[in-house]
Amino acid sequence: MNFLLLLAIAIVVFIVLPGFRVVQQYEKGVVFFFGKIVSVKEPGLTWIIPYFQWMKKVDLRTVTLPVPPQKIITKDNVSVDISAVAYYKVIDPVKSIVAIANVMSAIDQIAQTTVRNIIGRFQLDEVLSERDTINKEIGSVLDTHTEPWGVIVSVVEIKDIELPENMQRAMAKQAEAEREKRAKIIAAEGELLASQKLGEAADVIAKHPIALQLRNLQTMAEISVEKNSTIIFPAQIMSTIKELNELIDSESK
Repeated sequence: MNFLLLLAIAIVVFIVLPGFRVVQQYEKGVVFFFGKIVSVKEPGLTWIIPYFQWMKKVDLRTVTLPVPPQKIITKDNVSVDISAVAYYKVIDPVKSIVAIANVMSAIDQIAQTTVRNIIGRFQLDEVLSERDTINKEIGSVLDTHTEPWGVIVSVVEIKDIELPENMQRAMAKQAEAEREKRAKIIAAEGELLASQKLGEAADVIAKHPIALQLRNLQTMAEISVEKNSTIIFPAQIMSTIKELNELIDSESK
């Protein structure tokens, strides 16, 4: 009786208990039996045959992978330092173990190479203005490489672009010249619009000469508000006083 009890205790201690494994909610457990994959365990408490089977847990959460700054020469021969960030996720635990030795290291290396190759095809202005297009192209290339590994790259974003100091100064001068050009264009457009309006006003005054005199009177009224001691009367106003009187008489009749 004692022998059976000791045997049962030994079986529990050395066979049953060592076989229990806990798989987290965000993991899958890949079970090997003598080096061959026999099953994939779901999250929760599970049991494997100790000493004959072993389990490798695979994290299924999205992983953030920073891509360190890369020295890249653009298509127009400008040297820039570009850093990026990639987000990938394991979708096939078996492939991520069997097809590649170290998924994170492999994606890190292929991401650096892809960033250099893709950005090298663009000019500097395109790199600065078309980030979305470049990000999508980098992500598409990475997906092509990582799909056989059971991994998908969901997002790739260019994080920072560092330009040489001489290029920064040149771009600052270019931006300043661009602003000056826009200011001159706006001023010229204003002068054109003003000249058109003045032409229209001249046409109206040509049809109604008395309008010019009314404008002169309005100007003198504005000057008198300033309390100036001297008021200048235009010479033509004296010649048109008679016309103004005739206009008033005609209106009264």
